[in-house]
This record gives sequence, structure tokens and C-alpha cells, in this order.
Amino acid sequence: MLDKRHFYINGAWVDPIAGRDMEVIDPSTEDACAVISLGGQADTDAAVAAAKSALPAWMHSDPAERLAAVQRIYDIYKRRAPEMAQAISLEMGAPIDLASSSQVGAGLGHIKNFIRAFDQIRFVESLGDHAPDDRIIREAVGVCALITPWNWPMNQVTLKVIPALLAGCTMILKPSEIAPLSSILWSEILDEAELPKGVYNMVNGDGPGVGTQLSCHKDVEMVSFTGSTRAGIAISKNAADTLKRVHLELGGKGANLIFADADEKAVKRGVIHCFNNTGQSCNAPTRMLVQRELYDSAIETAREVAEKTAVGPASEPGRHIGPVVSQAQFDKIQDLIQAGISEGARLVAGGLGRPEGMNRGYFVRPTVFADVSNDMTIAREEIFGPVLSILPFDSEDDAVRIANDTVYGLTNYVQSQDGARRNRMARLLRAGMIEMNGQSRGAGSPFGGMKQSGNGREGGVWGIEDFLEIKSVSGWDSTAG
Repeated sequence: MLDKRHFYINGAWVDPIAGRDMEVIDPSTEDACAVISLGGQADTDAAVAAAKSALPAWMHSDPAERLAAVQRIYDIYKRRAPEMAQAISLEMGAPIDLASSSQVGAGLGHIKNFIRAFDQIRFVESLGDHAPDDRIIREAVGVCALITPWNWPMNQVTLKVIPALLAGCTMILKPSEIAPLSSILWSEILDEAELPKGVYNMVNGDGPGVGTQLSCHKDVEMVSFTGSTRAGIAISKNAADTLKRVHLELGGKGANLIFADADEKAVKRGVIHCFNNTGQSCNAPTRMLVQRELYDSAIETAREVAEKTAVGPASEPGRHIGPVVSQAQFDKIQDLIQAGISEGARLVAGGLGRPEGMNRGYFVRPTVFADVSNDMTIAREEIFGPVLSILPFDSEDDAVRIANDTVYGLTNYVQSQDGARRNRMARLLRAGMIEMNGQSRGAGSPFGGMKQSGNGREGGVWGIEDFLEIKSVSGWDSTAG
């Protein structure tokens, strides 16, 4: 079993001051694969103190120096990508091929896009010709707490750490205690990149412990959190007493609107997308809204895709889905599948229990429900597993009403060959992101939601700007440099 009890504080690997042991469980086997330490208040305080001490020099460093540091991180991350894929696959159950391509690749892509976007940040610029002696200065928010989830570890770590570094912030990363191995490796990468001491720190811990300590700490000026809406609300309340900036990327219940004129692969594409990463994505299209003319055939297609979706251990190569991350997550999904059955949805594929032949590991049967109404539990709550709900609609107005009838507003999807209709839907759907006809959003586009899906945006220019304050200055002497 791997021993990963150390924290990374002030440029060194250190023993916990007030830690307690926790085992990391391999979700494919239910066996412990590593032991970490969960930090206490003294560990949190040490990390925050290191970040606070390092802030003045890093905040006022040459932006070119910060960019060079990020370029070093990119090169080291790329070299250590195979190790990172193994760590992610082991800790959270992503099949190794998916971990190598999508999970690790997400981190590579984000770092590259931030490097590209950095050229667009103007740290000092004129207010305008009407005010020649006024300047707008952008400077780092300050010490930041970065709290990341287990489902896309490096996707979220890079979306927070890299823009914070480029903005001139110092930081403490608290990764998910369920899947910490990739973030420990990430910390090794940043150590190898030779950042100034205290700029980047990492402390493992759980939400009630280190997470709460960071979100209410008087010397933390910003919290960037990705996770459940419930936890996001708690963090906002904890942060309120110190009026720190809070950036939240929370849950989703994505609606995928499939009109009768959609292309022939639209339904299959939607099911596969829903099941990707074993359904453990906040932007998964888990509500498939199908126009009445296409409804029966869509149900049959979804059933076929679900029944052909292979399930297997994360360590095996291939295009299968792995386990969900934990016993708690498995139990939650089973309860929600049972709620769907009890509330009258029609079970088309999958259902309760593990797939046939599996008696260990947190494996869930790829499940499809039809005849779902939008007031059912499975249509309201974020399931975070390979469970798809199919709902019929009759008209555009009907589809928009159903899609927007949710507390969430992260990602919605539209499938139609009618360009004018797609444009109408993009304007009417209440979500931070709209993807149409299977076309992914462009590199460096902003990621984030509305309503209870959170606030702020991650990625590209917008992601860097979230870590910057705006300072308005008059009487600037342009001759003094």
C-alpha cells in the first residue's frame, strides 16, 4: 500500500502536525491502495501562513516569470502523463484508456489554453483617450483556497492552480480526500518546476475539516470550489464572515433537447455522453428530452446503447466504463434508481445491483428510464452515475419549459438541423453553456453555470480574470514607466 501521508507546504514535503490517517480505496476492488493523512487546523494554518508570506513577491513578479513557470509545469506534466493516468485510474476508477486520454488530456489542454490566453491579459492599461492620466491595474486577489473534486481531478486542479499562478496569487490546494493521489503527483510536478517557496501548497483533508478551515480562514482572500451544490452553499456561508471572494462550480442536471429533425446519431451520441466517465460529470446530459415524433425510436436506441455498454475494472484497457468512485456513491445511485422505479418511470435498461458476474467493486449497471416526468426524483436530483432519464416534449416552448424547470443551469444540449431553431434555443435555455449537434465548445471557452450550478467562469481569459482584482488609478505619470 502506498504511503502518501506528507503535505506540501512552503516548498517542502512535511509531516502532518495534526493529521489522522485515512485509507484510499480502489473502487474497482474495494481494497485499500494508499494511506494519506487528513490535516488539522495547525496544518491549514501552516499552509496559509506560507502562502501569505510568499504573496507580495509573487504578486508583483514579472508576468513573464509566471508564464515561464507555467510553461515548465506543462513540460513536466506532459513527461509524467503516464504516471498521472495510473494515479487517476487507481484512485477514482476511470478506465486506464480514458484516464490517459481524456482525464490527463484535459489538464494538458487547459494549461496550453491558459498559456495562449495570457497574452490577452493587460495588467496595466489606459482607461481611454478621454482620461489620459487614468490607468486600470489588474492585480492578484491574494491568498486562494482551491478545493477540488474527485471526478475529473486534473481537469479541475489545472483550471484553478494555473490561472491563479498566472494572476500572481498564492494558494493552498485541498484535493478530494477520496481521490488524492493525482494531486500528490501534481504537487511533485510543481515542486520539480521550482516555484518560489510558499506560492503553491497542498494539504489533504475532508470538507468538514480542512475545507471549512480554509473557507473561513481570515488570511484566505478567495475560495474556488468545485463540487456539490450542498457543499457550495456551506462554503459560501463559511466565507461570508470574512467577505472573501467565492467562486463556485457546482452540480448540474443537463437537458439534451432532441428534435424530430436531429441527425440519426443524436440519440446514440447523447447516451454515450451521459455514460462517459461512468456518468460522473457535472455537465452530463442526464435528461434526454425527445420530440414526440421521435420518442419511441429514441427509447429503443437508448436501450440498445445501454445494453452494449461494457463495464469493467479501471485497470483493463478498452472502451468500457469503470466503477463509480465509492461505496457512498454506489449506495446513492442505487437509492435513486429505486426512486425512479417506485415513482413510476419505465425501466428500459439496467436497474438495481451490479452488472452480471460482478460481486466486488462499485460497478453500476448502465440504466435508462423512459416515461419520466420532470417532477420525478430522477429528473430533479443530480445522480452522478450512468443513469439516463428520457422525457417527451411536443413543441419548442414545451422543451424550453421542461429544460429550464430545474434549480441547475450548467450545460444544456440541442440537436436539430434547423439553424434558426438552434439559435433560438441557445438564447432561451437558462444555462452557462450550450452545446449543439455534438460540437464541443472551443478551446479556452468559459466553463461555468447559472442558478444553483454556481458562479464565475473557468478556462481561458475568463479563468485568469476570476483571480484578478481591478484597481482604478488617477494621476498616472506615463513618463515614469
